[in-house]
Amino acid sequence: MSMRPATPEDYAGLVDQALFEMDALRQAADWDTDSPDSEMPYLDYLETEVRKLRASMADGSYHFGRVDLPFMSMVRKLDEDTLPFRKLFYVINATHREGLDAG
Repeated sequence: MSMRPATPEDYAGLVDQALFEMDALRQAADWDTDSPDSEMPYLDYLETEVRKLRASMADGSYHFGRVDLPFMSMVRKLDEDTLPFRKLFYVINATHREGLDAG
């Protein structure tokens, strides 16, 4: 069974989920300003790129591709402790590269 979504709506939902998770992570870091993880410059980049992806889905300019999404080079540098929802980015990227799971 594939983890890739089967419909465009589900795919957009995964991207929305990534945006939600990034916002939650930012809020948690803002709340715990004593934590060394409270500064997350990578999150600005990821959020910008994911918002571009989502906007292209909304305006109809999005196209599936055979290459990784631009933000994957950053995601690969981060571990699960730094980016707890890292696997979500891998599912989004796999869907981008391989298409929907029409199964």
